Amino acid sequence: MTDHRQQQQNAAWRAAQQWRERVNQTRPGQGASGLRMLFTWLLFGIMLFVGTLLGLFFLIVGWAMLPFLRHRMKKRAEQVRASRAQYAGGSADHTEPGGEPRSQRVLEGEYEVRSER
Repeated sequence: MTDHRQQQQNAAWRAAQQWRERVNQTRPGQGASGLRMLFTWLLFGIMLFVGTLLGLFFLIVGWAMLPFLRHRMKKRAEQVRASRAQYAGGSADHTEPGGEPRSQRVLEGEYEVRSER
């Protein structure tokens, strides 16, 4: 009996009891709960279905774009390769892209020719 009185006098115990009472008061009735749960599951299922369809759509669009992207990257790589070859003096014609002859570019420095042994 004394244990029950101590529990009633304890502030934490009283706060817990009040919290339980508030939770019990805010719970909806059983009829609305089942209908609400059904609606929630239906909404969740529809969202999963729509999300899956959107994911598949974007996957297919991405796969369809791969050949175009590959072609574009190939063209870009060829441009970079051509500009590097031109900069290094590897171009067969000695003209600038505008049609003017360009001067040979030579690295300055001291060079010595080694004799073959």
